[in-house]
Amino acid sequence: MAMQQHADLTSLNTFGIAAKADRLARFDTVDGLRELLSTPAVSQAPVLILGGGSNVLFTQDFRGTVLLNELPGIAVVQEDADQVWVKAGAGVVWHDLVLQCVAQGWGGLENLSLIPGKVGAAPMQNIGAYGVEIKDTFSSLEALRIADGALVTFDKEACGFGYRESYFKRAGKDRFVILSVTFRLNKDPVLNTSYGNIQQELDRMGITAPTIRNVSNAVIAIRRSKLPDPAVVGNAGSFFKNPVVPQEIADRIKVEHPDLVSYPAGTGHAKLAAGWLIERAGLKGLSRGTHGVHDRQALVLVNRGGATGQELFDLSEHVLRTVRERFGVELEREVNIL
Repeated sequence: MAMQQHADLTSLNTFGIAAKADRLARFDTVDGLRELLSTPAVSQAPVLILGGGSNVLFTQDFRGTVLLNELPGIAVVQEDADQVWVKAGAGVVWHDLVLQCVAQGWGGLENLSLIPGKVGAAPMQNIGAYGVEIKDTFSSLEALRIADGALVTFDKEACGFGYRESYFKRAGKDRFVILSVTFRLNKDPVLNTSYGNIQQELDRMGITAPTIRNVSNAVIAIRRSKLPDPAVVGNAGSFFKNPVVPQEIADRIKVEHPDLVSYPAGTGHAKLAAGWLIERAGLKGLSRGTHGVHDRQALVLVNRGGATGQELFDLSEHVLRTVRERFGVELEREVNIL
């Protein structure tokens, strides 16, 4: 397999951060991945599996090998009268999968339209948006165990899904390469339009009997209106998780700020909108020249051109500290820091 030395990673991360890797190679077959992992130069140094590079911040060069996951394919592997099981290669662009499922009338992924990245990252992050998470439609995934090259199938329970969490971000980190993911979708979709501004967008579009295509289009319109295009302004989407706090903390903040945005999060807890906290802390639109906090969505940090990963990390530290001092709430980064 072709191995590039001293590889430039600038175009391979959506922040557009200038960083290099000692080595870079691509794989689009399982055998190709096994061959790469058995190469002495790869096996004896750190390895980073990279998909779309949409959830990573390079604060330094990567001293090891970056392997680009380009495993292809979208196929129906099972179906019955009500549901269809769709298997997608980990290297498939996530939005392409969503659009193909929407075109077929298979419901379940439409609220996740336009999320950047590739299929392999979806279960790692348990990606979610507008009231839907991957775990809601997840059936199983196949992964390669790096230690011995064995193929392992994970069901939902084994993945340990949580809010932007999974087994692959904790105990299983750096132990597996996700090869494919299978989703169970509905032929008679049940629409979820109650979260965020989806219903308002459908009303604006004059749609009274929405389909999954309408919901997908509404989500796309909302995301484009709020979030910067990484092709234009470097970013990784939402940089911070929405914090889950004891209800008494939410109640305390609400006394001073009745418009606090929060959602139920299990008995005695509430999920707060991190974007609201950052904005009310006075940080929305904060500029540090080459980088800053986005002026339309405070959850997003942006590289306007020429920023280093360390500068963006330092900005995130400033956001964490300011929100902590203002509200007594600890935010957590959603983006992987390298």
